[in-house]
Amino acid sequence: MSATGLEVLDKTVQTTNIWLDEIMAGIGGDRRVAWHVLRAVLHALRDRLPLDQVAHLGAQLPIVIRGVYYDQWRPAGKPEKWRTQDEFIARLNEELHDTRPLDPRDAARAVFATISRHVSPGQVGKIKQSLPEDIRRLWPEEGEMAA
Repeated sequence: MSATGLEVLDKTVQTTNIWLDEIMAGIGGDRRVAWHVLRAVLHALRDRLPLDQVAHLGAQLPIVIRGVYYDQWRPAGKPEKWRTQDEFIARLNEELHDTRPLDPRDAARAVFATISRHVSPGQVGKIKQSLPEDIRRLWPEEGEMAA
């Protein structure tokens, strides 16, 4: 029996839970913290990427995650011009101020690893190349991405 009565919604909820489980494996905590981390990292990433990359990544996200990705997005004046990890991390800290204390670099790495497992390798490569080198270093290497 379908939980929602619509297979597409059941599937996106299931996929979203898989993403959250993977993020929790990287940062510990519960689903609520994982959801806040996913939202914060996606928003920071979205706001730093060129508009075409924002759209290409959004097209590959599960429906529920796509909704949070685009939530409150204002494309005017984007992409942001942050060039360093410290600037990217400061943005994450702004969005994560009301969660339990956690290392924002671990948060970014957990979400980036999850994206790498679920988004096409070609798109992940384009996203990484769109980021300044210092921010790109937050992206885990292949061997570091085991779920």
